[in-house]
Amino acid sequence: MYQKADRNVMEPMRAMVWLEKTQSVSNGIGKRFMSKVEGVLLNWRLLLFAIGFLLGRAMILSEITPFALPLIASVFILRKERTGFALLALVAGALSHVPMNALYILAGVVVYAIYQKAADIFTKNRMRWVPAVVFLSSFTARAGTIFFTSGPPQISQYMMGAVEAGLSLVLTLIFLQSIPLLNLKRIPQSLKNEEIICFMILLASVMTGTIGWEIHHYSVEHIVSRYLVLMFAFVGGAAIGSTVGVVTGLILSLANVGSLYQMSLLAFSGLLGGLLKEGKRFGVGIGLLIGTLLIGLYGEGNVAIAKTLIESVIAIGLFLLTPQAVIHSIARYVPGTREHSNEQQQYVKKIRDVTANRVEQFSSMFQALSHSFASYNESAYDEYQEHEVDLFLSNVTEKTCQTCFKKEQCWAVNFTKTYEMMTQIMTEQEQYQEIKDRRLKLEWEKHCVKPQKITEAISKELSQYQASQQLKQQVQESRKLVANQLLGVSQVMGDFAKEIQREHINHQVQEEQIKEAIQSAGIELGHIDVYSLEASNVDIEMSLPNCNGSGECEKIIAPLLSDILQENIVVKKEDCGYYPNGYCHAAFGSAREFVIETGIASAAKGGAWLSGDSHSTMELGGGKYAVAISDGMGNGERANRESNETLELLQKILKSGIDEEVAIKSVNSVLSLRTTDEIFSTLDLAMIDLQDASLKFLKIGSSPSFVKRGDQVRVIEASNLPIGIIEEFDVDVVSEQLKAGDLLIMMSDGIYEGPKHVENIDAWMKRKIKEIGTDDPQAVADLLMEEVIRTGSNTIEDDMTVVVTKINRNIPKWASIPHFPKINLKRPKAQ
Repeated sequence: MYQKADRNVMEPMRAMVWLEKTQSVSNGIGKRFMSKVEGVLLNWRLLLFAIGFLLGRAMILSEITPFALPLIASVFILRKERTGFALLALVAGALSHVPMNALYILAGVVVYAIYQKAADIFTKNRMRWVPAVVFLSSFTARAGTIFFTSGPPQISQYMMGAVEAGLSLVLTLIFLQSIPLLNLKRIPQSLKNEEIICFMILLASVMTGTIGWEIHHYSVEHIVSRYLVLMFAFVGGAAIGSTVGVVTGLILSLANVGSLYQMSLLAFSGLLGGLLKEGKRFGVGIGLLIGTLLIGLYGEGNVAIAKTLIESVIAIGLFLLTPQAVIHSIARYVPGTREHSNEQQQYVKKIRDVTANRVEQFSSMFQALSHSFASYNESAYDEYQEHEVDLFLSNVTEKTCQTCFKKEQCWAVNFTKTYEMMTQIMTEQEQYQEIKDRRLKLEWEKHCVKPQKITEAISKELSQYQASQQLKQQVQESRKLVANQLLGVSQVMGDFAKEIQREHINHQVQEEQIKEAIQSAGIELGHIDVYSLEASNVDIEMSLPNCNGSGECEKIIAPLLSDILQENIVVKKEDCGYYPNGYCHAAFGSAREFVIETGIASAAKGGAWLSGDSHSTMELGGGKYAVAISDGMGNGERANRESNETLELLQKILKSGIDEEVAIKSVNSVLSLRTTDEIFSTLDLAMIDLQDASLKFLKIGSSPSFVKRGDQVRVIEASNLPIGIIEEFDVDVVSEQLKAGDLLIMMSDGIYEGPKHVENIDAWMKRKIKEIGTDDPQAVADLLMEEVIRTGSNTIEDDMTVVVTKINRNIPKWASIPHFPKINLKRPKAQ
């Protein structure tokens, strides 16, 4: 007996090996097969007929047929034009199995049509009430069938009808969700677990229509059900495989009580197949064979095990012959599968590319608008100015020369001389409000018989001309402002589009390596997410148990990460008890190579409360640090408001990502256009890169700055007028390379020009800075302020501000902790 059992096991194993070899051949025709199958099934009348035919044959407990009315109702709600086709398939299936059921189906459809018509009159939401309508229709039809076809009615028969109506109600809810999935073109990107279970209930219900079908004494329902379990176990793993096995086995056991053990076989086989899916199709098939042997021996003994094994081998054979394209198509809609993840990534990539393309289009549009506003030709401007002068002189001559008897002599014979002299008089009047050139005045009096009258006319017209020119100049400057702003926005959006298009790198391997390294140090982790491993741009987040203030993140995890990544890592953010289970959330990132320490000293004129100077220190994105001083013209509240507004506007523009030079020009344009008052501001801006300590100065009308390195002091200055005083200027950018320990000293003109009696202020200031014995920024600022006030006879004659910035190399608080063995962690290069 045992030899026979071993032979029964070995023969299916040999068959499986042969079928595995034929798999590569089937994969070659997979795509062509899938395209043809989809072409037939997309027009799902053939599929609908097959489903209706089998559901018409399906019965539960050999008495009730709860599948017909739910199918009719679902098709009527979803595809009304195919209701008659579904009814024909149901009647055909019932006639092929139990002809009496055809009568019940027809009666149920008639009753459902009446009830549905009545429900449509009183309710507008048909979808909501259709399960209740199906329940009433099923019970009414069954009660009528029992009353007219049976003998004396019994309560048990009506109770069975109520059970059938209840099942119909539930099946209606299930079919309404699962039948739309039959239209392959409209399947969503992914299926929810509830949708997968509903779909499996539909398939299991259809399979009940095959009960009693046999091919060479092998049950069709067993083969098909095991094939489905194999498919879903291979696609979705143990969870999906066992769920599909339980649902399919339950429906089949309800249809045939003698097949109750099939539920255990299918569920156990689905679980084993899912656990062995790493062995590819062969492994999943082995899972089914093991489940068949164990449950078969338990359920029926050794008598029918050969038949059961052969049925499983046939199912495995069909599974191995299934084209890979079919499995990939199914896996795309099951959450958690690699195909589903790839599909989602492709979808996200498509959305990202569309978004980036749209942003690039906006960037190009803003750039084109900027060029349109900025395309102002200087030669065209000169021609415009000549035209304005001609128009000005024509207005003057119209009021003076039109009635003069020497008109022909001046404007016909001596046109050039008259025109040039009047133009010179116009220039003299514009600059000095009178004719200071004596030679021009004498020649004009000789040339014109009414020199005083024309001079007065030019003076009167000049005021209107100047107002018109000023207005047009402001319009021109507004155009330049808009052009600069649009160009800056275009650059920011272009950079943003490039960031969007950067592919998201999968760091799953690195996450596992880092997690294993940290856990080997005795620290428990919940999860770890690696967003970036670029040099100087590391971004890692993780969850870990609450340390109750012991500082595990700063003292252990960050030093471990520093050794693993070979750069200084610090804790960027830590939230204790962030997660519902009490775990903490911690974010780690690259430490800056340099850190900034700032000291500030400020005093208002005459010891007042409000100073016209303003200062600001701000950390921008990309590891940049900005230090700025603005000095409003004059003193008091108004000067303070001007300098504050200048810095606030600059800060907002810089944080938006616009280039520094464009930002300063934009601020200058705004300040020069917003008011006609003589209110100006200086601007002293220093941009420090915290990764390499490079420094850029942008000075607009500000005092020189100083860099102290040991005993050496260097002066940094630029020659620009105050911001807002002229509309167009070039920003002088002065670059310096700082080192650790350097002091950057920036000051307003109140400090720089405070010592009135000093002739060479640069030399005096360098000497005083050099003599300061401390390198503490705040002490340096205070001592320099005190020295200037003492030198100026202990009086504060102007607003004074000094900002001292010290740059230090960033030394982590905790040293890195070496990890052994060393991890070969692959990291992308910084872009």
